[in-house]
Amino acid sequence: MNLQNATALITGGSSGIGRSIAQILTEAGTRVAITGRDERRLAETAQALKALPIRVDVTNEADVVRTYREVLQAFGHLDILVNNAGFGVFKKLVDMDRASFDAVFATNVTGAMLMGREAAKHFIERHRGNIVNICSTASLRGAPNGTAYYASKFALRGMTECWRAELRQYNVRVFLINPSEVLTNFGAAAGHPQKQNPTKLRSEEIALMVKAVLEMDDRGFTPELTIFATNPKD
Repeated sequence: MNLQNATALITGGSSGIGRSIAQILTEAGTRVAITGRDERRLAETAQALKALPIRVDVTNEADVVRTYREVLQAFGHLDILVNNAGFGVFKKLVDMDRASFDAVFATNVTGAMLMGREAAKHFIERHRGNIVNICSTASLRGAPNGTAYYASKFALRGMTECWRAELRQYNVRVFLINPSEVLTNFGAAAGHPQKQNPTKLRSEEIALMVKAVLEMDDRGFTPELTIFATNPKD
């Protein structure tokens, strides 16, 4: 697709991978709306990128419906949804509490479903559109302490395959992007501070790959893309 004058909605777009995607799409000429829950950070990012800020909790169905109303009022139509909002809790199975488990699924799975559902309604009507689900290499294998986060990414991967099967007949492309470890604030927020190292992936690398898969001519698409650092060091 031609990103010039296209429109995009990016959840979790005020920091990390979401912000980098918003920046690279804006630089390509796309009109971008970003969502987030931190009002101050959302406003700062929107001002810096000249994006449309929408304060949203993706787990709240009314917020999601309002988001699309605001996006369509501002842009007239939507070409791209990037489902990027997400977080992690990492605990041993014997220590996993129901509240933490439910919270991870509410954002990473239910929130993605709600955003995808409303986008699909619009894309089916327009007979074209793009959904990019930012997943993780955690969707490809399990690991200790990964009960909540890893399972949520397996679920997102499964939903992506279902959406792809449903929506291809409407010329809607559904992409799954699986980054390995990326230097963002995600780890610290999940209780796992990262060691800064120039050999590790940055959010910019993920954003470049999102741009690349979107720019393929609409007659084709890359269903799934996994991104590793070449030789990461701790």
